[in-house]
Amino acid sequence: MTGYASAQHSSGEAASGQEVGKGATGRLGLEIRSVNSRFLDLSFRLGEELRAHEPQLRELITGRIKRGKVEVRAGVEGTEGEALREPSTATLQRLSAVQDSVRTWMPDAPALSVAEILRLAAAESGSDGDWGERLQQLAVQAVADLLAAREREGARLAKMLLGHLQQLRTLAEQARPLVPQLVEQQRQRFLERWKEAMAMGDAGATVEAAQDRALTEATSFAIRIDVAEELTRLAAHLDEIERLVNKGGEVGKRLDFLIQELHREANTLGSKSAALELTKISVDMKVLIEQMREQVQNIE
Repeated sequence: MTGYASAQHSSGEAASGQEVGKGATGRLGLEIRSVNSRFLDLSFRLGEELRAHEPQLRELITGRIKRGKVEVRAGVEGTEGEALREPSTATLQRLSAVQDSVRTWMPDAPALSVAEILRLAAAESGSDGDWGERLQQLAVQAVADLLAAREREGARLAKMLLGHLQQLRTLAEQARPLVPQLVEQQRQRFLERWKEAMAMGDAGATVEAAQDRALTEATSFAIRIDVAEELTRLAAHLDEIERLVNKGGEVGKRLDFLIQELHREANTLGSKSAALELTKISVDMKVLIEQMREQVQNIE
């Protein structure tokens, strides 16, 4: 299901009411987007200073979300004060020593620019442990918000599914009175074929040939009118889907299977149809079932 959530934290603020260290500076932002997908598809777009924390984020999300294409974005933006902060003497000495060491082996290497020195100094003063702690706190908050958004969408989907179930039951009730009519039509056709077979016997055909033709027509007759069984199974599937929708929880895969069974029964109903009215009912059923299938594949 679709959903979006975001959370931010600036240096000097406590995330989720907890005290954190003062080593990391800047503004940490995290976004989680979720779109429909039959399976869980996770992707991460993390800033360089946060990539080491991807496994913890993955574990958190896979423990709460089972289906959907989920994209996680997180990064750290420097504050205005940080950009103007003067590096310490010790930091400058270390950067100079590293630069001299590199240029000893690579004389053509360019000297560090002021912007690069400020960036490296800021990275050195930051604390990955602090970022990891804060990132985890923001992720917990964002996942909770995302699940709440998906739950609201799930309620809307449940309402839609229940409405479609009622329409399918109405179509099934319209089909039931047609069954006796079909039986009578097929009975008349069978009697006509039987008379033709007896006429063949009068014309010199063997009794065995007439009996074989009569049995063939009787078998075809029994298969063609057996739509009551499809309607019974379809009603049972509708009841089970309604029970699962009202129950809630992780029922997406089971609903997906039941929708396939509904489609199979509607197809069989149409293939056995000997009347235009029943064919139309079968088509209307398949349209509703297809609409349900598209949504059910996105439910956890």
